[in-house]
Amino acid sequence: MQEHVVIVGGSSGMGHALAAELVAQGSEVTIAGRSPGKLEAVRRELGVHTVAMDLGIERDIERLFATTGKVNHVVTTAADVGGAYQPISEYDVDAARSAVDSKLLGPLLLAKHGASVLEPGGSIVFTSGIAAYRPGPRASLLAALNGALASLAAALAVELAPIRVNVVSPGWVDTPIWQDVAGDAAPATLAAMADRLPVGRIGRTQDIAAAIIALLRNGFITGTVLHADGGHRLV
Repeated sequence: MQEHVVIVGGSSGMGHALAAELVAQGSEVTIAGRSPGKLEAVRRELGVHTVAMDLGIERDIERLFATTGKVNHVVTTAADVGGAYQPISEYDVDAARSAVDSKLLGPLLLAKHGASVLEPGGSIVFTSGIAAYRPGPRASLLAALNGALASLAAALAVELAPIRVNVVSPGWVDTPIWQDVAGDAAPATLAAMADRLPVGRIGRTQDIAAAIIALLRNGFITGTVLHADGGHRLV
């Protein structure tokens, strides 16, 4: 039977790179996201199924899995974190709620509703990030959310067994999200980090796609965080 992978957030960035690689390998892919325009573009480009939904709305997640039927893997790379970057002395919690929904509550709800449609040997992969391990100024909430995903995956790996649940933790990757984080300073910021990293470059979306696929394919890995960060935790 053809492998079927659901990717939430797969219309751009790391999720798009993952979808493209899986399609090239012959997998059936369903991409879910909030932007109908982006979904239509990726449907035409890759020939994938698409579902418009909001990861922060539980009924949308229920509807997603009502349309997919049985699947082999569920991956989320979605992250609405623009409002999460704030100095703690001025923190506006309401502005950051979308980050909580997309990075923590959404993944939890994907597990809640996705577990029932996963085939034997299936898995769930969350996407966290380097902020949990090398936090910077203004990133306190993002550090907390990324760290929480590791604990969530460990707990779900036990509760949902034999479904496997893992996390990939990217370092700095050249994606459009950097426009939200650094604005016009994004290119210089990324270049400065590239000079620091042991691998000598910033991550590419294809690097993270390869890491996720490694977790999908290895049936002996569960409750684990796979760091694809170019050695960022070391410097």
